[in-house]
Amino acid sequence: MPLISESLMAVQFRRELRMSKTLEQKLSELPEERQRRVVARSATLIAEERALQELRKAHRMTQSAMAKKLGIGQEGVSRLEQRSDLLISTLCGYVEAMGGKLSLVAEFPGRAPVMLTGLADVGTAPDEDR
Repeated sequence: MPLISESLMAVQFRRELRMSKTLEQKLSELPEERQRRVVARSATLIAEERALQELRKAHRMTQSAMAKKLGIGQEGVSRLEQRSDLLISTLCGYVEAMGGKLSLVAEFPGRAPVMLTGLADVGTAPDEDR
């Protein structure tokens, strides 16, 4: 009896394989507006993922040079550039290692942008003047 149920499972599996669709086929079945939103969102996610790496390259810095400035190994820089979620203090240190300064802005509908202060200072030594 187990052979029959295994055969039926194999037939079902082959049927499902024939019925499976590629991502492009699935996207083509969506309404045009939804397709545009999916493509735009995927482009945003790809851009966010590579943003730190491209920022470093724009400053003509290697991962090794960045690692030296941050006091970590080159593999640590590689992992940092691939992460999708960073601590503000980590991002601040990364930007400062290139000679920049991190600024955070909150934007709300119908209101002027608000510069967030004090958050990028997490993990840094306090100034005497503060």
